[in-house]
Amino acid sequence: MTIAERFGAELEGTADPDLAGPELLPVRLARACARTLAVDGAGLSLVDASQQRIPLGASSEVAEVAERLQFTVGAGPCMTAQETRQPVFAVEEDLRRRWPVFTELLVGATPFRAVVALPLQPALAGAGAIDLYFRDSADVLDLDVFEALAVGELVTSLLSEAAVWSEWSPAQGPEWLQGPAPQRRAAVWEAMGKLSVDLEVSAAEALTLLRAHAYGAGLTVDDVAGELLAGHLRAADLQTPT
Repeated sequence: MTIAERFGAELEGTADPDLAGPELLPVRLARACARTLAVDGAGLSLVDASQQRIPLGASSEVAEVAERLQFTVGAGPCMTAQETRQPVFAVEEDLRRRWPVFTELLVGATPFRAVVALPLQPALAGAGAIDLYFRDSADVLDLDVFEALAVGELVTSLLSEAAVWSEWSPAQGPEWLQGPAPQRRAAVWEAMGKLSVDLEVSAAEALTLLRAHAYGAGLTVDDVAGELLAGHLRAADLQTPT
């Protein structure tokens, strides 16, 4: 069986009624990636034209957490792969050396101890990447890199195909940009706008404040943005050390 056939079979195996909507295509693809490549977790994300990092979907809740931790820190394997357009292979030793803050959070909140991040070919909505997560660093050696790259191409093709054969506006993007993970991240951009107005700071400074508060409070940026928009936090609270 070819890698395409194996991936297709795994994708069909994700036919959970709860994942049936077109907005959940990235979640189905991430689960198929993890199963096809026999890894412990997988996540899909992209950087859009305005350089905003958007998570598309993950194979599990803990894989979603891993992405949010990376975004909270503002650095990590996937972000490096997206910036350099080169694959990144990081066992635990590499993670601790290159991204110590991210690794501290990753080890504390997830069972993952190694990450392989592969850039995807640019799709209609931006430059994507896939994160593959491992509980044991030694398992990275078992990953067939050529198969992983082939799966990445299949993912890009399916996302592009879904976008081409559906109706959507440039403002909203394809339907697979309307899932829970992208919508959760959209709240961060809204919170940044609120902070920019309330505190008279730039968008970059607003994101820095969100990240600093999140790290100090043991939360993710997505969590802090949600609390701010819900009124549980004030803009002034983010200027006060936690």
